[in-house]
Amino acid sequence: MVKVIKTVQDMQKEADRIRQSGKTIGFVPTMGYLHEGHLSLIRLARQRADVVVVSIYVNPTQFGPNEDLDQYPRDFRHDEALLEQEKVDIVFYPSDKEMYPEGDAGFVEVKGLTESLCGASRPGHFRGVTTICTKLFHAVKPHFAVFGQKDAQQAAVIKRLVKDLHFDLDVVVGPIVREADGLAMSSRNTYLSSDERRDALSLDQVLKMAEEMVNEGERNPAVLYKAMHKLIAAKPHLKIDYISIVDPDTLEDLDVVENRALIALAVFAGKTRLIDNVIVEV
Repeated sequence: MVKVIKTVQDMQKEADRIRQSGKTIGFVPTMGYLHEGHLSLIRLARQRADVVVVSIYVNPTQFGPNEDLDQYPRDFRHDEALLEQEKVDIVFYPSDKEMYPEGDAGFVEVKGLTESLCGASRPGHFRGVTTICTKLFHAVKPHFAVFGQKDAQQAAVIKRLVKDLHFDLDVVVGPIVREADGLAMSSRNTYLSSDERRDALSLDQVLKMAEEMVNEGERNPAVLYKAMHKLIAAKPHLKIDYISIVDPDTLEDLDVVENRALIALAVFAGKTRLIDNVIVEV
């Protein structure tokens, strides 16, 4: 059975015991309502670690005032059953009071990387992400942590956080997992109506189109942007938040596509904000 730990102190004691026994800890932080995308990250951790820890915590500090904190789907029993199937060793399942005790006033912020893309659209979001990841890393004490490529900016930010603050752990990034129809897996997909989901399929389609254009020799981001924008704008249930073509590591806008480029987008399907991306290599 998966072991459920609910306090930071108990998690730290367990992590110390595991480390002292010479075993490695692989960590997958999640907000729960697990799907195949999460499970792929857990399997990646299992390949590399002796002990796999998964956290389930819907972190309030990464949600804006008009976002879906209260509506965000939660189902711990469902998640626990999936973790049992994947033979996860420990689930860290803390409360808000445990992670943000009364009087808590500390936070962690990574400048630069957090100010574009989703950071421009969701002020304060990444400060919440980097703060909770710092707290989780101190609780779980992993040898490595696994994040998903779907949240490409988050992965880049966490890599910088780990580097800058000298965390003794590696960051592993797992590939995007998609539904059979191409939609990138997300817990928020459950919000979509049938019409919104149909239009949302264009996200994967435009990324494939852009990748094909690059493979055929297109190097001008403006040309790629125009083609992608036209296709998405034609869908009645979609509203573009951003389409960006940037360096995968620095997240700086590219003047020309060369070597590697991250093509990332965020789109509202109705009221649901969806993100997707692809890394192209020249």
